Amino acid sequence: MHRTVSLMALLLVLTLSFPAVSQKGGRFDPDGSFWVSGTPPDDFLELSAINLNAKRLRRLPSPGLQITDGTTYRFKTLTVKRNNFMFTTVALKNISYSFSGRFLRGGVYAATELNDERPVMEGTLTKYRAGKKVAEAKMQLYYFGGT
Repeated sequence: MHRTVSLMALLLVLTLSFPAVSQKGGRFDPDGSFWVSGTPPDDFLELSAINLNAKRLRRLPSPGLQITDGTTYRFKTLTVKRNNFMFTTVALKNISYSFSGRFLRGGVYAATELNDERPVMEGTLTKYRAGKKVAEAKMQLYYFGGT
């Protein structure tokens, strides 16, 4: 019985220690920050980054959508899957955001070259004011591992 409990505990630790496995068998871990590829659309010039940063090291920005003044709109809902990346944010000063898209490739993003600015995510970002849609744009984002 003791050996069975120890084996189950080890399996639980291993399960919690490694990111999800993609449908093709490789690891998928997009933890980090994502910046707009090219110039942000006019209605989203305030967009700085989308931060997943689930590992929560102190030096990394908080998870959520960050704007250029440093404000972070924390995630209210979040789905992170290879072919389904969606979130909504909490509202601050009557402004909130939602995103619906997908990752363009799998893998462990933190293991990629830091200067690679090829898009790794695409989707539609929507901005709301007092719950009403005021802007929407399709965009591509690239991974930034951070410092």
